[in-house]
Amino acid sequence: MKDIYINHIASMLGLKSWQVENCAQMFEDGDTIPFISRYRKERTGGMDDMEVASVRHWVDVFQEMEKRKGTVIETIEGLGKMTPELRTKIDSCVVASELEDLYLPYRPKRRTRATVAREAGLEPLAERMLGVRGVTDPAAEARKYLGDKVATVEDALAGARDIIAERLSETASVRETLRGIYRTRRVCSKATKAAQGNPEASKYRSYFNFSMPIARIPSHNLLAMLRAENEGFLSVSLDADPEKCANKMYYDFCQEHSYPSKLLAEQIRTAVEDSFKRLLDPSISNEIIKEAKQKADIESIEVFGENLKQLLLSPPLGQKRTLAIDPGFRNGCKTVCLDEHGNLLHHEIIFPHPPQNEKVKSIIAVSTMLEKYGIEAVAIGNGTASRETEEFMKKVQLPTGCKVWTVSEDGASIYSASEVARQEFPDEDVTVRGAVSIGRRLMDPLAELVKIDPKSLGVGQYQHDVDQNLLREKLDNTVEMCVNSVGVNLNTASPYLLGYVAGIGPSLAEKIVAYRTESGGFKSRAELMKVPRLGAKAFEQCAGFLRIPDAANPLDNSAVHPECYHIVDRMAHDLGVSTAELVGHADLCARIEPSKYVEGDFGLPTVNDILKELVKPGRDPREAASEFEFSQDVHDLEDLHPGMELPGIVTNITNFGAFVDIGLHENGLIHVSQMGVRGHAEPSKILKLHQRITVSVLDVDLERKRISLRLVKG
Repeated sequence: MKDIYINHIASMLGLKSWQVENCAQMFEDGDTIPFISRYRKERTGGMDDMEVASVRHWVDVFQEMEKRKGTVIETIEGLGKMTPELRTKIDSCVVASELEDLYLPYRPKRRTRATVAREAGLEPLAERMLGVRGVTDPAAEARKYLGDKVATVEDALAGARDIIAERLSETASVRETLRGIYRTRRVCSKATKAAQGNPEASKYRSYFNFSMPIARIPSHNLLAMLRAENEGFLSVSLDADPEKCANKMYYDFCQEHSYPSKLLAEQIRTAVEDSFKRLLDPSISNEIIKEAKQKADIESIEVFGENLKQLLLSPPLGQKRTLAIDPGFRNGCKTVCLDEHGNLLHHEIIFPHPPQNEKVKSIIAVSTMLEKYGIEAVAIGNGTASRETEEFMKKVQLPTGCKVWTVSEDGASIYSASEVARQEFPDEDVTVRGAVSIGRRLMDPLAELVKIDPKSLGVGQYQHDVDQNLLREKLDNTVEMCVNSVGVNLNTASPYLLGYVAGIGPSLAEKIVAYRTESGGFKSRAELMKVPRLGAKAFEQCAGFLRIPDAANPLDNSAVHPECYHIVDRMAHDLGVSTAELVGHADLCARIEPSKYVEGDFGLPTVNDILKELVKPGRDPREAASEFEFSQDVHDLEDLHPGMELPGIVTNITNFGAFVDIGLHENGLIHVSQMGVRGHAEPSKILKLHQRITVSVLDVDLERKRISLRLVKG
């Protein structure tokens, strides 16, 4: 990668150029983000996975820019208009808008008014009018160009003005000057005729007459305005002053034309005003709004990514035999029994709620399932009839130690109808699959949620309005980082989970599972090399993130990479113990002097990581699951009143606040201003997804079913 790009990335991200250069080289060598951040700290200077992912993003951006430069250069050279100065400017570009400004005068375009004027032979007239000394009598000069294609003097002058207007609109310095002005203006929105009396438009009424400086508008406001504009309910614009902008253009770029004659100055000013109104204003306005949207997209995507990370890393209950219930009223509660590995043992439907009210029959059915299948935990989906099902389960005698848990249903219906679910349960209907997903989420949220499109998990902000490619990149990176930070059991993981392990992907994951099935499981990490098409590079990338709990070598169940096993063996030898005796023994690890084991590419960061892992090999970074209970005094909106304090669970975090489940069908909202922090605060820095909190009710809008809350205790 060129130095100009490396230095620019380093400046943007606050990194050293050598860090970016090393990352770029490792990407070129086929190394993955998790592998680089975990096992190549010496080469990155200890960059975390988010920093490495950011470098990866910009490396990709500039690789695309380099391709674009090739197209631009080829086009301009084909026209015979390339100059050394222009080539230097193109080569030095690191901002897309600068490159496109340079290309604009040469880019193939549709037929314009200026094109017609050029075909009529009026370009020399425009050149004469734009000359430093210009012409004293534009009309007299224009008469020289009359003919078959130009009937009158005014036609000639109008054509020349069209050429001048287009040339100004394609001048890089003019465009950049106007961008600077537009970035200081206000973005305004007004209701359209289509919005008047339309109930669909009512949710946007805050924006029917709205304005705010575009540099300061919150991302959720801008995205809401642009969504409403796409739906035809708003018109959105920037309030740039046409007269001031045209004056700025004239005096900064055309002032010399006022000197030869007043008549020429009038022609040039008319061309400037036309250039601004017809060409520049719509173009620059769209650019700046698009630029602001890109910023808003990034902010929203960051929120989505952080929420997804917290959701995927939710505390797992672990391998427990689970009874899972997808609650419902008329259609009953879909109930499944799973073994400790999440395999389906049994399913049936019970009807403990109206209209059937088969409470006794349902209690007997559940009690039978609890005993027959040795159930250790109960998972209840948090959708319709969730609270009522929790109340019903209190009437059932649970086995000793068995507890009831409420589990988010977001995305369960998407999973149940997906190809993944059909492959797992080809003979079961969607209701059974959905209940299974609820139970598995309790046991291991990460392993189950990777099967569902993250956009269906209910943790995003305007996820359908933001740049979908950027969103997909962020979400894929987030899932990959979460999976690799936790580690994956090589002998039990589904192909969907294995597919997110660094260096593997869907195709290799299927081959790993096929080999595992045929061989009866992996005995060591080294055995991975026997999997068809899993070569040395893939092994290097994935091995450290895969775990084999019962392997002969205990390091195969740790985050120590096989390339460093010899370092651990040396440590054990120097202590006079076996490697197996060293692993997991903090007292022995405390006696090791890290600097003694620095060698070659493995520096102090790697050795320190090895020691941390030896103390707690294969440690799951996720917290343990904890119990939670909603208020027993609240069952519907009418039960709420201002000042009431309630326990709640954070279900979604946005830039403007957090949504909280307080045990009703409608979530409440804690606006950022009600989080107890003065000044500007980011909700994601105050609260975390699925965090247990205490809230106070501020207001209840029964008509719109909206609950306003205040954070009391986080």
